[in-house]
Amino acid sequence: MERKKKQTIKYVFSEKHISYIKRCAQCTINVAEGAVRAGKTVDNIYAFYHELKSTDDKFHLATGSTVANAKLNIGDANGFGLEYLFRGQSHWGKYKDNEALFIKGPSTKNKIRIIIFAGGGKKDSFKKIRGNSYGMWIATEVNLHHSNTIKEAMNRTIASHKRKIFWDLNPDNPNAFIYTDYIDKYEQKANDGVFKANYYNYQHFTIHDNKTITEERKQEIISEYDIQSIWYQRDILGRRVVAEGLIYRQLADDVSSQNYAYRVDKPPINITDIIIGVDFGGSGSAHTFVATALTREQEICILASHKINCKDLDIDPEKLDNEFIDFCYMIQNKFGSITTVYCDSAEQTLINGLRSASRKNGLRIRIENALKVSVNERIRFVSRMLAQHRLNYLKDLCKTFEEAMCTCIWNPKNRVENERLDDGTSDIDTLDAFEYTIERTIARFMREE
Repeated sequence: MERKKKQTIKYVFSEKHISYIKRCAQCTINVAEGAVRAGKTVDNIYAFYHELKSTDDKFHLATGSTVANAKLNIGDANGFGLEYLFRGQSHWGKYKDNEALFIKGPSTKNKIRIIIFAGGGKKDSFKKIRGNSYGMWIATEVNLHHSNTIKEAMNRTIASHKRKIFWDLNPDNPNAFIYTDYIDKYEQKANDGVFKANYYNYQHFTIHDNKTITEERKQEIISEYDIQSIWYQRDILGRRVVAEGLIYRQLADDVSSQNYAYRVDKPPINITDIIIGVDFGGSGSAHTFVATALTREQEICILASHKINCKDLDIDPEKLDNEFIDFCYMIQNKFGSITTVYCDSAEQTLINGLRSASRKNGLRIRIENALKVSVNERIRFVSRMLAQHRLNYLKDLCKTFEEAMCTCIWNPKNRVENERLDDGTSDIDTLDAFEYTIERTIARFMREE
């Protein structure tokens, strides 16, 4: 008697999504672009899953901006990922030092399929996917991949038995390379008849195309954004827009109008961590320290910021050490124990100096390298926290922080990429130090959201 597979995942697809998924079965390159929570990634995972059942290729590729992003959005996907679709037929492991999902069972007729998971956001990320030929490639947030990764992945799928590409992305700068070199070029070739029939499949989605989201939840998601930000234009309206003007206009307007909705008189009560970020200056920029408190309620409060102007010469390392020690003592005396200090990893000599000075002064604090995720990922996160009023700062100790946030702008000369202007006209050093304190919380805070 044939065993029937029990259905454990309930799908609710709109006609637009069903149409896209059906075309995926026929087309080689499939691109789903549009707003957040539109169901783009789930569509591609579902189509990818069905192709895995019949392909003759053993190896396949799944990428995100980082490995963790790929595993979370493609492997897990809130219960709609590959590990759930192949429940009981898959397990996580390593293949030649790469993260991999191994699949073998009735769905694949007991033939093994190995999905290599890799990050694609860095210049040298492509090196991790060399050495194999892949049958299919699924990429989430492909616009956050480095061009080297995309070129390598494309080349690595050329010799496959059944070549299939699945991309999803939120709208980006309309002049970004992902459009000029790939998506728009593919669209033009499809329209001109250069591509064979059923080769290219593109669909744009918005949150309103997702039938699983209630109207109430849609409004909640929309309210999490600053409507003046580029992220609202891209993530909610699904538009490709150029980043320009003030980055944190919501905060800048609040200060200029003297509403001061983000200033607070006292630190939060339920502090779980106090993090200090250190950015090193030189050649005209400044050494900066920022102390940030994280709370049990998943909120952020900047406790204090401090800047040491370097002028034309690098500051005396001994003076830097003394200023740092004084700052740490002030934070501990006013607010409590410091959890960790994260520093700009480019200055290992100065970091070692801070460690030595801390030991000599009896400060038992952990001093580590900053993670240094992409600047735009940090900006996007801070913008979301401001829109949800989950970020505030102490009015008396954060003057340099407030000024830095209110004056930073997008680079008006860069019409291709989203780039924060760094020409000395605004205090990028304080922003970097602040972002080092919160960048490791991005995934956790967004997951809780």
